[in-house]
Amino acid sequence: MVTIKQIADLCGVSRGTVDRVINERGNVKTETRNLVLNMIKKLEYQPNPAGKALSARKHNPVVGILIPAKGNPFFDDVIRGIKTAAEKYKIYGLNILLHSIRGYSTEAQLQILAKLKGKINALIINPINDPLIINKINEFVDSGVFVVTLNNDADESRRHCYVGTNYVNGGETAGALLQMITKEKANIGIIMGSSKVLGHRQRLEGFKYNINKNPDFKIVDIQENDDDDICSYDKTKEMIMHHPEINVLFIVAAGVYGACRAVLALNKQDQLTILAFDTVPTTVEMMKKHIIKAVIYQHPYRQGQRAMQLVFEYLVNGISPDKSKHIMKNEIKILENL
Repeated sequence: MVTIKQIADLCGVSRGTVDRVINERGNVKTETRNLVLNMIKKLEYQPNPAGKALSARKHNPVVGILIPAKGNPFFDDVIRGIKTAAEKYKIYGLNILLHSIRGYSTEAQLQILAKLKGKINALIINPINDPLIINKINEFVDSGVFVVTLNNDADESRRHCYVGTNYVNGGETAGALLQMITKEKANIGIIMGSSKVLGHRQRLEGFKYNINKNPDFKIVDIQENDDDDICSYDKTKEMIMHHPEINVLFIVAAGVYGACRAVLALNKQDQLTILAFDTVPTTVEMMKKHIIKAVIYQHPYRQGQRAMQLVFEYLVNGISPDKSKHIMKNEIKILENL
């Protein structure tokens, strides 16, 4: 393995000079810096992991995490992915400050962001698509904080990258799947999370785009549940009672269990085709009871893990993301392939 000493000897400089070039510290003449960098590239030098860990620990990198996980079981696997990766990177001194909120309150997100200001080197956030949140993200970026949007994007912000699914494609996939399953006329009731969330709106747009191609498919009503099961129960029950013609229920985000419990309370399970997202335990339970026909899976564990990996590569290795969007595949799941 190539060492710093060997690079220094070949370049005719001190080890300290090579170290300053590698870690971008102190003043090094441009000519000398280019000489060292070219030698590093030529010899394919890789820093010693123990040395990197020691260097990173001196800087005590801290990652702030803000996600709407309270009451939303989808984020259980996202958090598991984040924590698994964070545990792996502990040797490098990487620490996390995890903040979880319920639902999509702009004020709640702003309060957490205010607490994190000046305390973190990176931010992983599932942002509300609100100008106030976008401005805060930009403030963090301008102050040198590395920002990753997770599971939901704020593409008008200057965040460094996004990790999640293609929401428009998720909606289009759901629309195509529904047309494969339902050959008769479809009167569709939609339960979505929140119009404050860019991804939820995009998923709905993709769904509408696909079903609008079919003259026998019609959206009867759309209700928001703020990704909350209790609210989802009430909104679904009310919607079905007011629109007995509904024979398809499309659940755009979370609140799946609450919606299904409303269907069962009305004894409508044999009269409705239900499509949803993700494979949280309560959703799997409803699939096993044949209440839900199919779901679209968006790899929550991998999303959390990938977000932390990008943060680690940037903070410890100095590697910027090679693309602005890291997309997980939308995958159709039925009972037989869960």
